[in-house]
Amino acid sequence: MNKLATTVCLALASPFLGAQTHQTDTLPTVGLQAVEIIAARATQTTPVAHTNLSGEQVQRQNTGVDIPYLLSFTPSVLTTSDAGAGIGYTAIRIRGTDASRINVTTNGIPMNDAESNSLYWVNTPDLASSLQSIQVQRGVGTSTNGAGAFGGSIHLQTEGIPARAGADFAGSYGSFNTHKETVKASTGLVGGRWGVDVRLSNIHSDGYRDRAFSNLKSYFVQAGYYGARGSLKFITFGGNEQTYHAWDGIDKQMLQTDRTYNPNGVINDDQGNAVGFYQNQIDRYRQTHYQLLWNHRPADGWLLNAALHYTDGAGYYEEYKNARTLVEYGLDPFVTADGTEVDKSNLVRRKYVSSGFGGAIFSLNYQTRRLSATLGGGANYYENVHHGTVIWVKHYTGNLEPDHPYYRNKGRKADGNLYVKATYEPVDNLSLYADVQMRHLRYRIGGTGDQWDWRTATPQQLNTDETFTFFNPKGGVYWKLGKLHALYASVGIAHKEPTRNNYTDNLLETHPRAERMTDYELGYTFRTKRFHAAVNAYLMDYTDQLILTGALNEIGEPVTANVRNSYRMGLELTAGVQLCTPLRWEVNATWSRNRIQAMGGRSIPIAFSPAIMGNSLVVFDLKGWHASLQSQYVGRQQLNNEADNPFRLDAWLVNNLSAAYTFRLKGIRSITLGATVYNLFNAMYESNGYASDGYAAYYPNAGINALGHLTLSF
Repeated sequence: MNKLATTVCLALASPFLGAQTHQTDTLPTVGLQAVEIIAARATQTTPVAHTNLSGEQVQRQNTGVDIPYLLSFTPSVLTTSDAGAGIGYTAIRIRGTDASRINVTTNGIPMNDAESNSLYWVNTPDLASSLQSIQVQRGVGTSTNGAGAFGGSIHLQTEGIPARAGADFAGSYGSFNTHKETVKASTGLVGGRWGVDVRLSNIHSDGYRDRAFSNLKSYFVQAGYYGARGSLKFITFGGNEQTYHAWDGIDKQMLQTDRTYNPNGVINDDQGNAVGFYQNQIDRYRQTHYQLLWNHRPADGWLLNAALHYTDGAGYYEEYKNARTLVEYGLDPFVTADGTEVDKSNLVRRKYVSSGFGGAIFSLNYQTRRLSATLGGGANYYENVHHGTVIWVKHYTGNLEPDHPYYRNKGRKADGNLYVKATYEPVDNLSLYADVQMRHLRYRIGGTGDQWDWRTATPQQLNTDETFTFFNPKGGVYWKLGKLHALYASVGIAHKEPTRNNYTDNLLETHPRAERMTDYELGYTFRTKRFHAAVNAYLMDYTDQLILTGALNEIGEPVTANVRNSYRMGLELTAGVQLCTPLRWEVNATWSRNRIQAMGGRSIPIAFSPAIMGNSLVVFDLKGWHASLQSQYVGRQQLNNEADNPFRLDAWLVNNLSAAYTFRLKGIRSITLGATVYNLFNAMYESNGYASDGYAAYYPNAGINALGHLTLSF
């Protein structure tokens, strides 16, 4: 076997032996941790299933697609794209749970929208270009700020200011008129103390589906002072997105005849026949983040971190709607010239949102040889104003004021948490872990909603005032058995409040309840110099889990409902081998069972939760050359939670091939030329969908497509 591996490696390496030396990459490497986020992340001995990605790993893939697609190789992760090409409205699931159950932080500061509990990655385009590392935790993870993690956590760390001045340009171009331009510049550390770092980015893609374009612009600026015992850093980053709606899927018949068809924006005539598409069926949103980060080492073994943050967002989306009942929009029926009374008509509406989210977080860390302890917490306040207007009605003869209002409401949320966690090593190679968090929040919604209550013939009345107090304990053990083996086990309890949509979508029928989960994790790792393997078994036992039903609400967002008893259990395997110096092979796989315990002892599969997932990554690195072949398999998924569910996503296997070469020229620190071919074998597959009332729709993903890229560093 060793002889065969050596022969293969030599054969692969022979064409490149004259090239320039380039640093190798390793997937299992432990990500660097800046002091700003040390409280949020799991360490090597924390009994939590997690994966670290270094900045180099992220940047090698960062040629245009969104962050969810950069994480697609990590275990139990599934990604979706409305536009079909990984740019624009993309989403991520971990262990089958959706974005509203995945806690995301940047430098320890919560990123999830406080009302939806989700992060819309389209609002932070190209943030990946300013990241130093990413940690993905699966399960309840460690206590952190923001909403509770019910499937996983994603902790982003922004890059530090480089030691010396420099500039970078990265550009890419490829299929669907996709292009990305990123410019970065840094002063370096002036006098070893001060520094400023700036990034500007522009991303455009026409999308795989018709008219599903994305125009994304973003910036990142940081300025910092570094002293002998601490630092003070100000960071601001933001994005401005404009995307054409691709929020609706298509049925099976359309998949066979016109896979790229996008029904959003269709204009129907009076007989209901499609006569064109509305060109301004777009979503516009601006989001700006501000972070002031301070850390100080008052004495050896002590570290104090504190941060102030504020996020400002505003935008709207515009829609052409066919045959809408006018009274739902506060408009009277009208009479045409021939005397016909019209109570339904085509119209154009806009839905606006403006929000502010601010607060403070802190952590005090104490470290000795055998004890590592953290006291941390945060307090945040969020306010969001929603309102809608009608800007045009077909043939309307009534009195239509400019931007006619038809609903307005405000959401407010105050959230505070305090946690203590510690790792103690009573004897060498044995670590005990304890983590306790208290979280208290109040959520209020008041005003009129965008739905019509036909029972009272009035707009939906929103009058929610909910208070929650959650106690979230966790504990575990990590046992290192010699130099090669380690075992760990943990159990944790987590709670999570309903989201805004859980209230507004179901307000006319049911009142959503908070969720509770007990997460059991048991793992084993084995590592040598050239080989590593790990297995992690988990059981996530839920009470009142809010599960995707497969249906969509009025604006195309997934609808959820509480189920009393449900669980997710599975086995996650990872392994990797360094076949020789230039050649490495990494694999991971997840086998899971995800079930609702229904009345009568029935067991119903949970929607969007494949029983099997797997990844393979073959990486070749030698003297400036880097190439990789990534393969992902995702098993069949149900589209709703009905017992005899005929609607499902078929399994798929997708391969992505990339290659790049890095070299130097006089006056240029480095030049990288490369290309990635996505979906190498042109698989026809759908990564997302929905089903209700006997109808199912699907979101097709692009077939074979490619992106070429160039990076210059000065």
